[in-house]
Amino acid sequence: MLRLTELKLPLDHPPDALRAAVVEHLGVSDGDIVHLTVARRAHDARRKSAILMVYSVDVTVADEPGVLARLADDHRVRPTPDTIYRFVAQADGAERTRPLVIGAGPCGLFAGLILAEMGFRPIILDRGKVVRERTKDTWGLWRRGVLNPESNVQFGEGGAGTFSDGKLYSQIKDPRFLGRKVLTEFVAAGAPAEILTEAHPHIGTFRLVTMVESLRAKIEALGGEYRFQSKVVDLDLAPAAGGGQRVRGVVLESGERLAADQVVLALGHSARDSFAMLHDRGVHVEAKPFSIGVRIEHPQSVIDRARFGSHAGHKDLGAADYKLSHACSNGRTVYSFCMCPGGTVVAAASEPGRVVTNGMSQYSRNERNANAALVVDITPEVDFPGGALAGVALQRHWEERAFRAGGETYAAPGQKLGDFLAGRPSDELGPVIPSYRPGVRPTDLAACLPDFALQAIREALPVFGRQIPGFDSPDAVLTGVETRTSSPVRITRGADFQSLNTAGLFPAGEGAGYAGGILSAAVDGIKVAEAVAKAMQADR
Repeated sequence: MLRLTELKLPLDHPPDALRAAVVEHLGVSDGDIVHLTVARRAHDARRKSAILMVYSVDVTVADEPGVLARLADDHRVRPTPDTIYRFVAQADGAERTRPLVIGAGPCGLFAGLILAEMGFRPIILDRGKVVRERTKDTWGLWRRGVLNPESNVQFGEGGAGTFSDGKLYSQIKDPRFLGRKVLTEFVAAGAPAEILTEAHPHIGTFRLVTMVESLRAKIEALGGEYRFQSKVVDLDLAPAAGGGQRVRGVVLESGERLAADQVVLALGHSARDSFAMLHDRGVHVEAKPFSIGVRIEHPQSVIDRARFGSHAGHKDLGAADYKLSHACSNGRTVYSFCMCPGGTVVAAASEPGRVVTNGMSQYSRNERNANAALVVDITPEVDFPGGALAGVALQRHWEERAFRAGGETYAAPGQKLGDFLAGRPSDELGPVIPSYRPGVRPTDLAACLPDFALQAIREALPVFGRQIPGFDSPDAVLTGVETRTSSPVRITRGADFQSLNTAGLFPAGEGAGYAGGILSAAVDGIKVAEAVAKAMQADR
């Protein structure tokens, strides 16, 4: 089978145009095409007046060796890559302690799935609840302003990615097509098949809920075990043979001890108490860069028109997104993050007395507003040089300021963009109705961000307005504060995926500082599961 890439057709091309383009490019007759399937579909909207659809296709032809030889210099025609996932190990029936996976987000989910598929019968521990109960608790914050610190946007089955746009793309290098394994499992669990071909696939919260449940059922059918509301509060450690320490199990909040020689730390980026416990127990933890800023909302129609022109609303384009970045005169970079077309800004706090914003979309992406984080990069060396957990303290400080500015009800502080640029408080909001619940309180976001971030975002907004007409509209709404762009720590690991100084402990995913988003976290979970399996076989 051949992979033909970069086939460009007009947006409204007829159905048979793709096959005709393949025939022409390969220089074969229509009858030579045995089978044709779309491998990837994207759009090119750089010229709004002439938007193109861009395809990669897999083609079976009658004389494949001859076509390849004739087109040897054409970089767009190559053999179709082998994307089948192959397990690196298989349980041999030897008596061992079962591996533990701490965290049931995307990373823990796929670490558990791969271990279960290899026959190692993992136990997956999560401090939160099953996804549907967790959803009810999350709505309790959004609808009534009642926060459950153990069951919310951050904690519980599915992880923080459950309440997000459900984006399933990443910039990670993936030579083994591990991402394809993730997408294939998602489709088997109920995701739309189009995620296998769309260049920027997404699922949305409601579909993610049922998929997470389906994947849990698969893991359990393979011998894995889930234990919810099982918070790990300590590690059982012993001296390691060659020096340092080795994990021998974990201790739950209930006092129960679970023995294990391999423990996967698939913590989310908000597991702050767990970070502190690990640091206290001598596990190597270091501060890492992250970002801080606000959410910005516009009518989705403004973004659609700016990106697609007269083609806005076209069924094959959907809701438009954007990706922006600006290097500021104060040395900072402002960039858009977690852009949610046709979505909502959501309350993402996990600790009492603090306000955090995030964004999410449903599969349809048909809400009235577009939103994204506008954030500023910060580094430990410059902004929080106080040790491994200093970034956590910095996040808490600004989240507490946002809580007070919002009226101490979990409402978020908000400000019109025009007032923000002018440095004056907003006493009311305009025609752009904020989507954040339990509500937005007009105020001055200067109380919720460090001065360097205020300066940088104020400089960047007019620049972004020149790139996307209407982006710097005075009525656009800014909502604070966005602090959970990524983990503020890295739980360092070596080439064997084990902690640098604690054998048997496998830091993984976003919370450990090795991923960012659903797909990259899931892929990291697969890699760590493979490392665990190899370690278990070596220990037998």
